[in-house]
Amino acid sequence: MRFPGVNPGRRIRWTTVADRDRGCSARGLSTGIGGRPGQGALADPSVGPVTRSRRLLLPVLAVVLLTLLAAPPAGAAQRPTAVVALGDSAASGEGAGDYVAGTRGEGGDWCHRSAHAYVHRTGLAEESVNLACSGAEAADVGFGPGTHYTEGSQAARLVEVAREYRVTTVVVQVGANDEPELTGTGIACIRAYLDPTVPPCRESLGAGVPDRMAAVAPRVEAVVRDVRTAMGQAGYADEDYVLVLASYASPVTEAMVPLQGARGCPYSRADAGWGRTVVFPALSEALRGVAERTGVRFVDMARATEGFEACSRSPRSEEWQRRITVDPEAFVYGGLDAAGYHLAQESFHPTAAAHAEMGRCIGEFVRSGSPAAACVAGADGRVRAETGVAAAPSPA
Repeated sequence: MRFPGVNPGRRIRWTTVADRDRGCSARGLSTGIGGRPGQGALADPSVGPVTRSRRLLLPVLAVVLLTLLAAPPAGAAQRPTAVVALGDSAASGEGAGDYVAGTRGEGGDWCHRSAHAYVHRTGLAEESVNLACSGAEAADVGFGPGTHYTEGSQAARLVEVAREYRVTTVVVQVGANDEPELTGTGIACIRAYLDPTVPPCRESLGAGVPDRMAAVAPRVEAVVRDVRTAMGQAGYADEDYVLVLASYASPVTEAMVPLQGARGCPYSRADAGWGRTVVFPALSEALRGVAERTGVRFVDMARATEGFEACSRSPRSEEWQRRITVDPEAFVYGGLDAAGYHLAQESFHPTAAAHAEMGRCIGEFVRSGSPAAACVAGADGRVRAETGVAAAPSPA
């Protein structure tokens, strides 16, 4: 066995108990250690300095051996640091393109984890790990036996990641596919725009917003508890890492280019304004409450793409949220399963440019040490972390 700090070329002679007893009896150590200089065992001229050094070496080696056995496994402190994202499409990078192989529809896995997702742009650790999956609900993120797009619990996989890396930050973004069901809300707004006999979505759904937001809160709280449990199972205490709960950036605005319906945004300006100023801020406030009750940090993303929403700019390339987007390449990886929803799965999701800015803002927020902040887009195309800022949107 080799020990750190011990020269491997030096031979160490181990003194046995029998050797020790024979030496003691031969020399009559009746006066013991307490003898005065020049008397008893310590004064016995027959006991040479080498023998005494061996006697002293034994307890020292025993202490060293016990210390080594109690030390953490070799290499534990050298594990690379990592930041991890869990959640749904907003965290997976849906809309940012360049999806990781195996999540592009192959075998029914439509998680769409992008190489450009914000978790890879925070600069918070040596490595970044994306466990988020497009379309995931709270039950798919927390512990449970179910599967989503062929994948199991994200919390269960977090345990494995946290053992492989030294996780310093975990970002959770979930809730939009639960009771608020933002996709369903968007479809209702599009239907109202295309069918004059259907009332505006702000009227048909507006009254139920408070109850829907209240219903999602306990589901997200359960996810936060499961994430804490997962990290505990991997050997972490709560203070060993930062846990951040994030809300969602509004993809819509009433400040749209002319003829927005024919240009990829088939909903009315009034309904879009309701979504931007009511729905997304309400969801942010519900998630803020979850963060406060569970003692985790909160980043409000409602205004992270403000001024760069879908159909807000010309040319279209300057926008940070996708308009209705049809991706024929989905058939290449997903086959006939791509027909329908998956063909337009990227619609109304942040682009790679948005993820780059949001990731930088989240990194800024985590490093600030503030318990809460809002990532707000500036006219200069930079998203900054503003502490003490509520989810209230700016006027159009």
